[in-house]
Amino acid sequence: MSRHERILLDGPGGKIEVFIDPLESGSAPVFPQGLAIIAHPHPLFGGTADNKVVTTLARTLRELGCLTLRPSFRGVGGSAGEHDHGIAETDDLLAVHAYARSRFDVPSAVRLPMFLAGFSFGAYVIARLAQRLVESGDPARRLVLVGTAAGFIEGARTYETSAVAADTIIIHGARDETVPLASVLAWAEPLDLPVTVIPGADHFFHRKLHLIRGIIHGAWNR
Repeated sequence: MSRHERILLDGPGGKIEVFIDPLESGSAPVFPQGLAIIAHPHPLFGGTADNKVVTTLARTLRELGCLTLRPSFRGVGGSAGEHDHGIAETDDLLAVHAYARSRFDVPSAVRLPMFLAGFSFGAYVIARLAQRLVESGDPARRLVLVGTAAGFIEGARTYETSAVAADTIIIHGARDETVPLASVLAWAEPLDLPVTVIPGADHFFHRKLHLIRGIIHGAWNR
């Protein structure tokens, strides 16, 4: 994995910790073909930007030419604030998005495409962010959602997950014990969204991470 840069940027509720993973070719930096923001799972249940699904997503998107940004949600690592059930977290990701645009877009050039990815609670927040970006006139090029929090799940939590674009890559485990597959299918069905199901995979995709990488690579240019 590439050596990352850790920054603390100013957000609406205080500092936001972000890990930036650059593209590298030997010792010479490579100009990215896109930017990607990747959101981690629920902070009250141990979710961090170093979660193995999150780092798998980051590695895969770097392989596809993206510079990746992995923010820590409120109250995690160096990020200030308290958990806000995805509401303030969406505002924080908007701040990360603005930072990425201001730092990495080349002046007077075409904007780099923005990709969004998330795991579990992070996928829920990413879907909210995507909706906000559409409303602002700067939609993401594509989304990748893994183990998406949708409907009623473990811990008496209910998620009304936003609608997403038809080409969103949605991956779920057949044996997910935290977010039942049926909940994700109930969200996806009225939206006509295809869901790729990994047989035998639990919520954290133990021993199945390579399959996530392969699915994304296979679907990327479709």
